[in-house]
Amino acid sequence: MRKFKNQIICGDCIELLSKVKEPFADLVFADPPFNIGYQYDLYKDKLKKNKYLHWTRDWMSACVHVLKPTGSFYIAIGDEYAAHVRLIGEDLGLHCRNWIIWHYTFGQQTKNKFARSHAHIFYFVKDEKEFTFNEHAVRLPSDRQLIYNDKRANAVGKMPDDVWNTYARVCGTFKERQGWHPCQMPELLLARIIAASSNPGDLVLDPFNGSGTTASAAMQLGRGYCGFDISEDYVNNTKKRLKELKGEHRETLFGTLDANEYLELKRLFAEMGFDAETIMNSDKLLGIFTRQFELRMNNEKTYNTGLVQEVLKDFTTWVKKR
Repeated sequence: MRKFKNQIICGDCIELLSKVKEPFADLVFADPPFNIGYQYDLYKDKLKKNKYLHWTRDWMSACVHVLKPTGSFYIAIGDEYAAHVRLIGEDLGLHCRNWIIWHYTFGQQTKNKFARSHAHIFYFVKDEKEFTFNEHAVRLPSDRQLIYNDKRANAVGKMPDDVWNTYARVCGTFKERQGWHPCQMPELLLARIIAASSNPGDLVLDPFNGSGTTASAAMQLGRGYCGFDISEDYVNNTKKRLKELKGEHRETLFGTLDANEYLELKRLFAEMGFDAETIMNSDKLLGIFTRQFELRMNNEKTYNTGLVQEVLKDFTTWVKKR
């Protein structure tokens, strides 16, 4: 629905989405409060278990209500309620395609048990046969290509597995961090989900807008966005964040790259796991990197390795500022 496209709305997602008459979202990403005591400005993140589960079913149901028949629904959640979310999704008629483990660095340190360094991401679809999944947008160069020079290597790369360990938690010292919100998902993780499970022009819904990362990634990737949050402060700060992002004029970055291309180059760089200098100093790695980027973009364009090198130099600075 047009009234929701590219809007960040202050209000309760259950109340507002339940009133919608027809589905409008092609992709939903939800990172709800985990019920572990985070200090949000309005929401109390420590409910009785039954009340939290009842609320979880209500917001998931509201999202399913507005999700198109071919839509996808991703949910990030902690250990305490992961199994419940999996079962609620099934009860609501969703089909679970992956139970993803997001393994991150900078885990939460503990004294009397093993430190936690992961979260769960459920990947649901409404229809188990009809859905969007752009496999070209997530493939990575394999070790057969990068290390072993194995002729059996698939020229288009390999599919990543369901343990995602290339995205660090967004710590307080990271340049990416929005200081006005207590927790924040990595933009590149959202970019993977959005690139895989939506197409340019689709609408991506985040029922818990928070720091606005879903909207930020969607906008850069040429998707429409819609976010809900009960906090007027979070809504206003997200609008400011998006306005500043639009003002960066990335369509002129390095002469030819638009925001979509720049973000996808950064994502590929992070996921390959090599430092920029190693790629730049190897004709083989630079060629593989550039070719994989072309495959991911899937836009019939050819990218010059010289241009890619210039962007990699910029990523060297980006890594230092993380």
